[in-house]
Amino acid sequence: MPVLGFGTYALEEVPKSKAWEATKVAIDVGFRHIDSAYVYQNEEEVGKALREKMADGTVKREDIFYTTKIWSTFLRPELVRPALERSLKKLGLDYVDLFIMHFPLPMKSGDEILPKDASGEVIFDTVDLRDTWEISLLQALEKCKDAGLTKSIGVSSFNHKQLEMILSKPGLKYKPVCNQVECHPYLNQSKLLEFCKSKDIVLVAYSALGSHRHPNWVEKDSPYVLEDPTLKAIAKKHNRSPGQVALRYQVQRGVVVLAKSFSEKRIKDNFQIFDFELTPEDMKAIDGLNRNFRYAKLLL
Repeated sequence: MPVLGFGTYALEEVPKSKAWEATKVAIDVGFRHIDSAYVYQNEEEVGKALREKMADGTVKREDIFYTTKIWSTFLRPELVRPALERSLKKLGLDYVDLFIMHFPLPMKSGDEILPKDASGEVIFDTVDLRDTWEISLLQALEKCKDAGLTKSIGVSSFNHKQLEMILSKPGLKYKPVCNQVECHPYLNQSKLLEFCKSKDIVLVAYSALGSHRHPNWVEKDSPYVLEDPTLKAIAKKHNRSPGQVALRYQVQRGVVVLAKSFSEKRIKDNFQIFDFELTPEDMKAIDGLNRNFRYAKLLL
């Protein structure tokens, strides 16, 4: 798994074609780790970009590490493989490199992304998380891996206790290779990172720049990570942008980091993090910015 990945999520008002254009730019720039999901509703466009860059000789399939995720409405055992096959069909690919359980909260089964009742409340499924993993993921996902439809399986937004619950299952055939969580200087996830490292699980950081501000998830007066004075001072010292420093911070602490942008300039800037190094003092200063602040509050 390349340590720097390109994220493809966009707000609803962003044209789907932007995902196609941005993914091609990302590959041209050098990104080889592409992160997407069923719920992003743009895998056809991302897949088109991948196929075009393979067709023109820029990359081969084996050069690309592609991640997709199974959404919370498909966590029953009979729905898991069809969900992956649906993504593969949209992508035009034979397999994905990583198939992740997107969120540890099963919702009512069906094609509606956020099933709601008459009062507007989200309808959750009766499937227990332990059963979801043991039955759906440890059987259906394992079968997907054994069938060659995915190289590995993982989870997203799991906390320490949820990971322990999974890992404690007797006869575990495939443990999750990664846990994808919100992680940035204001939420550095140091304890979770330490636990994941002890279990040989890769921590993958999303919202690493703290710049995703979905109106349903983020309060309007939320702080901007990239405007933090400490981060800006370190960036100035290295003649870099605060965003590049925030991404480099994750790489140096052993975190795989996702960078999302549909701007060609920012995509190029986000990839330029391998020709400088933060000092131990820099790392300590950024560690000190942690305030356990979450942007993705998932106010469903």
